Amino acid sequence: MDEPRTAAVGVAAPEALAATGAGEGRGGGEAGRPGRALGPVALVLGGVVSVQFGAAIAVLLMPRAGAVGVVTLRLVLAAVVLLIVCRPKVRGHSRADWGTVLVFGAVLAAMNLLFYQAADRIPLGAAVTLEVLGPLTLSVVASRRLGNLLWAGLALAGVVLLSGGGFDRLDPVGAAFAVGAGVMWATYIVFSARTGQRFPQADGLALAMAFGAVLSLPLGIMEAGSKLVVPSTVGLALAVALLSSVLPYTLELLALRRLPAPTFAILMSVEPAVAALAGLLLLSQGLSFTDALAIALVIAASMGAVRTRAGARKAERRRLGELTD
Repeated sequence: MDEPRTAAVGVAAPEALAATGAGEGRGGGEAGRPGRALGPVALVLGGVVSVQFGAAIAVLLMPRAGAVGVVTLRLVLAAVVLLIVCRPKVRGHSRADWGTVLVFGAVLAAMNLLFYQAADRIPLGAAVTLEVLGPLTLSVVASRRLGNLLWAGLALAGVVLLSGGGFDRLDPVGAAFAVGAGVMWATYIVFSARTGQRFPQADGLALAMAFGAVLSLPLGIMEAGSKLVVPSTVGLALAVALLSSVLPYTLELLALRRLPAPTFAILMSVEPAVAALAGLLLLSQGLSFTDALAIALVIAASMGAVRTRAGARKAERRRLGELTD
């Protein structure tokens, strides 16, 4: 999915959001009024479209600066924008706070480096579909419910279809990078939530982005060198940073004030489909019927896992309410 944007509010995915309690009561009043809920839904979908089309532009930019060079430009420019906008305080934080944000930044950089390496080798829709397995697996494991094995099986069926029974059809190296990005995404979820608890607003994200940019800069210079400062390349990279980071962060920050976490999670589950559409329109990456079915299965598994988790939380709250009464 490229870099998960919900980090702007201190979490990287809906499950982390629900776990910390943020967004749960925030959007509850809106949920019962479909008309008023359309606004935040449109904001979330706008963020999804923005980030995936930003990723497609990044793929177009890779012949100029390489996958690592594009990641470096994206992280550096996004960090500059976030530091200017957020102006985070660097004093008054404990050693544990800094440890958390530094790990968060390292994971953020690794996730983006792995994803862009995948997108350079396999179609964008396939890369995002495989990457989604990371947070989906985390959701299934965290729920500890037998029913979620169904969703895990559905996702596995989608992956088998996508690979055609073997990842050689996709390019095994690209597929491995995408799965690795998914592992980093699951780790990102954990540390994004922890960072959100330790830093106000988006301060933690801005600091983590800056650290991730510092880590990736030597690698980008080694791969692209002077290509990183070509004006046209920097201009396109700025577009990627704005589309994949700044704009989605802003849209989702506004949406999460009124949208329940489970609803947000379901909306985010359409990422692979939007990625496939962006790949088709901007990169001429067509989909076979089998590929489309595979992506649909993974999306259905993601939505099902979210609904199961949300249902379990509601049942638990009802039981606690009955015990209290």
